[in-house]
Formats: sequence, structure tokens, C-alpha cells
Amino acid sequence: MKTVRMKIEPNIPSVKRVGRVNTAKLDATTETQIAQHAAEDDAAAVQDAAKFARRVRRRLGFSQAEFATRIDVSLETIRNWEQGKRSPTGAAKALLKVLDKAPEAALAALH
Repeated sequence: MKTVRMKIEPNIPSVKRVGRVNTAKLDATTETQIAQHAAEDDAAAVQDAAKFARRVRRRLGFSQAEFATRIDVSLETIRNWEQGKRSPTGAAKALLKVLDKAPEAALAALH
């Protein structure tokens, strides 16, 4: 792989700056807007977790009740994960990842 070195001259306006921050837009952003964007990002992350939990269960071919029984959590917990009300954390998150990558081994260990 070849390395290319570039020198950017800030005094030459014809050189386009890539990856620079628009300070005017940044300064115009209010704290309320920042909080709103953070909330939107959090909601998207929760939905991703919900989709992941649902996808793992469906790939295994289990109903919510069967899945809850197999991984030893309450049915309500599974529903909350899949509806995005709660997100799996810690050991539950790790278990879902293992179930996704090596379902036979994970289910055999849980049995």
C-alpha cells in the first residue's frame, strides 16, 4: 500500500477542506437541539437492540414463550426487549451474541 502525503495550505481558499467542522452551524446549535439529537440517537440504539433480539429468536425458530423458557428469563423480559422498552445488557447481551453466532453450542450449554 502506498502512502501519499498531502499538505493543506489554510491560506489558499481554492483548497477544499474535507472533514472540517462548520463552526457557524455548531455555534448556532442550541442545548435543546443537542439533547434532542442525543435522545434520537438513544432511541435508534434501542431499536437496533430490539431488532437484534427479535432476529436471534426468530432465527432459532422459537416463540417468545419458548425462547424465554430456553434462556431462563421471563416472557415479559423478552417482550420488553423486542418492543424496545428495555435493552439486554451484560450477560443477556453476551448470550444473545453467542446464540446468534453459535446457536447449537449455546442451546446445548443451556439445556
